[in-house]
Amino acid sequence: MRFLLRRLGFFLLTLWAALTLNFFIPRFMPGSPVTALHDRTRGKVSPAALQQMLTSFGFKPHQNIVVQYLDYLGNMVTGNWGLSIGQTLGEPVTRIIGQALPWTLGLVGVTTILAFGLGTMIGTISGWKRGGRLDAILPPVFVVTSALPYFWVALLLILGFSVSTDGFLPSDFNYDNTLVPGWSPGFVGSVLSHAILPAATLLITSIGGWILTMRNNMITTLAEDYVRMGRAKGLSNRKVMYGYAARNAILPNLSGFAMSLGFVISGAILIEYVFNYPGLGYLLYNSVQNVDYPLMQALFMLFTVAVLAAVLICDLATVWLDPRARAKG
Repeated sequence: MRFLLRRLGFFLLTLWAALTLNFFIPRFMPGSPVTALHDRTRGKVSPAALQQMLTSFGFKPHQNIVVQYLDYLGNMVTGNWGLSIGQTLGEPVTRIIGQALPWTLGLVGVTTILAFGLGTMIGTISGWKRGGRLDAILPPVFVVTSALPYFWVALLLILGFSVSTDGFLPSDFNYDNTLVPGWSPGFVGSVLSHAILPAATLLITSIGGWILTMRNNMITTLAEDYVRMGRAKGLSNRKVMYGYAARNAILPNLSGFAMSLGFVISGAILIEYVFNYPGLGYLLYNSVQNVDYPLMQALFMLFTVAVLAAVLICDLATVWLDPRARAKG
């Protein structure tokens, strides 16, 4: 219980610090919402009229900064995130985020879990059979792929599977816009086909890190006394590999996986931008471009909460898996 209370206190303190930075950083950025709106309207609307419009949306730059900050904290906590002052002028921020969130969770979330699962499995086998054929081929190959830039891999896949093959796989948007969204086989198939290239890009560039770290953790763990004891007791190789070595070798990776899951909410900005995929990462890019304070602040808040919640869950999972952590807590 003491461990849980300590972690919850850390969660709340970090959240407050992140929300405070979230409030001030956009206001230090060059430009302002009034200037951005003035440029988009090509000067057809006067600055006074634009200022009045923004005030009606809850943006009050001339209000006392302390009052703005307190109102902002209250709105963030209660979910009153205001109206967009960017390209989607006047649309509720909650609705904009709600439309983009499922696409990010479906693409980035599933791919992150798949990369972690496959990378952990390959790394476990590679570390167990150190020096074998699998260990000699796969880790070096995937380490190289993990060092490749996201956008470069994305462009290569578009060239190889879309441009050069006359559109064999779609390279733009999240589904065929001639279809009516629903659970029909045609629409579901279109969604899946549009997700193949961005998902493959994420998988290729992220799986190598999980393979390498799990392999190195396995090699270190195999030298521990409890693994030798398991072998001396005559346990099967499968039992020693998964029940003794892999279970302990995976613990250091849990923190990294928790961070990865937290950052799932933020999307993959470069990939979503290259594939014009309407997720939260692409939404964040547009909100920064348009100096859309309400949307930026809501997105940063979601990203912060997601990362902190993932780390908290990871800590609890570590305590559950490792008796030594329970003793320290």
